[in-house]
Amino acid sequence: MLPGNAIEVNNVCKTYGTHKSISLKDRVVYHAHKDTNKRREILHDISFDVKKGEALAIVGKNGSGKSTMLKLLTGIIRPNKGTIETDGRISCLIELGAGFHPDMSGRENIYINASIFGLNKKEIDERIQDILDFSEIGEHIDERVRDYSSGMYMRLAFSIAINVNADILIIDEILSVGDIAFQKKCLDKIKELKEKGITIVLVTQSPEQAKLICDNALWIDNACMRLIGDSETICNAYNEYMLGNKLP
Repeated sequence: MLPGNAIEVNNVCKTYGTHKSISLKDRVVYHAHKDTNKRREILHDISFDVKKGEALAIVGKNGSGKSTMLKLLTGIIRPNKGTIETDGRISCLIELGAGFHPDMSGRENIYINASIFGLNKKEIDERIQDILDFSEIGEHIDERVRDYSSGMYMRLAFSIAINVNADILIIDEILSVGDIAFQKKCLDKIKELKEKGITIVLVTQSPEQAKLICDNALWIDNACMRLIGDSETICNAYNEYMLGNKLP
């Protein structure tokens, strides 16, 4: 990796698909001749760098490949082609409550999830009060998480993700969940982490949110990179496109 980079993505492609074999009966009775292999390209030839301490927004309409890009960055899935390199501990908030065990309490899930992020018990003990304070779960922390509302899930998941001393924080649309007051609290915390030098990658449907938090933005459209550059320019262009104006 180049010095100063936290993330390097080079010529990444990702496809999904299914393979269906034709049975002997189908060949004889229905005259089917060959197997089918339908594949759909989710991302095509994506390349970008994120510098340490930079905040990058990824914008694009639903189904454009944004969330797939984040899953590639975290190693949840692998590219079919290309390479991804990261430098530092990654904390991610991709799916609401992903990794929570529904029959365990909020407190127990803190220990499980924080350990997944690489913390040992002593480190979790040192951070658990900060997690509890930020989540505002209060007396519900020792209840089963299956009884939590979606807002409580989000509060706890976000609180864990921001308290594991990560070098890179990856967030997917999670700030759209919860009440307005907590959304603002989350945004303020992300800005605070950015000021401390944490690298941030944020998928958002809100160009205004992207401009508020992020230095740069990547616009993905139909699996391809449409534009990349400063967040103001890219988000304004994306807004124009979504309003039906000419695609740059």
